[in-house]
Amino acid sequence: MTFYIIGTGNTAWFMATRLHKAGHSCLGVYGRDTDHARQLASAVKAPALAYVTDIQDDADCCILAITDHSIVEVAANFSFENTTLIHTAGSLSRMILEPFAQHAGVMWPIYSLIKGKLPQHREVPIVIKGSTDHAEELLKQLVASITDIHYTISWEQRQWLHLCAVLCNNFTNHMMAVSEQICNKQHIPFSLLYPIVSQTAERISQASPMKLQTGPARRGDELTIEKHMALLEQNPDWQELYRSITTSIDKMYSNDKGE
Repeated sequence: MTFYIIGTGNTAWFMATRLHKAGHSCLGVYGRDTDHARQLASAVKAPALAYVTDIQDDADCCILAITDHSIVEVAANFSFENTTLIHTAGSLSRMILEPFAQHAGVMWPIYSLIKGKLPQHREVPIVIKGSTDHAEELLKQLVASITDIHYTISWEQRQWLHLCAVLCNNFTNHMMAVSEQICNKQHIPFSLLYPIVSQTAERISQASPMKLQTGPARRGDELTIEKHMALLEQNPDWQELYRSITTSIDKMYSNDKGE
């Protein structure tokens, strides 16, 4: 297939280079930063486009791998009858593209992408949804060429999935950032926590997290919880985070305690 790519960030690099490697042909790369656009264009052996309006209605698809708030603004430059217009945002409906293309869709990778360390394996989950049968079939062919994990899900399902991705990835990373700051302040090597974090990630691929929960909140160990809360007195935000998560865990397993 032929494609245009708009964007030069992490997702753009992943999509463009992965599609190029799979044998698809890039007709052009556009980015507001011309130097970055040239770099990505060189990587996929395509021309760097000076203007977004240089993109024509002559490719199988045009992929908008840009920030969520810029998608409509950029898409408004098009009126595609042949080219399927695709965005890669997890939190936005494909419907925002429908005024600008006869065929539109979403192709969202559920992965934390970093262009300098892009995954080389085929286990990056991607969910899709097209506005027409043509768009749906095109999306299926595209994702099948670059990953072994792909699903077609509705907009309603994707909203919930995006929420879960934030909870699983962004929120847990924040908790690790808090832990790192605590360790640094107490002159404790944060690396001592690497094994238990890796263990948790490995275990949830083998059993339900519901069955794996441990810790003082799960056990109802009020004495330990009070000690932890006291340690966090100097940082009310972190104390509230600890309290909130502890309460949530306690409620989730309250039936197991005979309550």
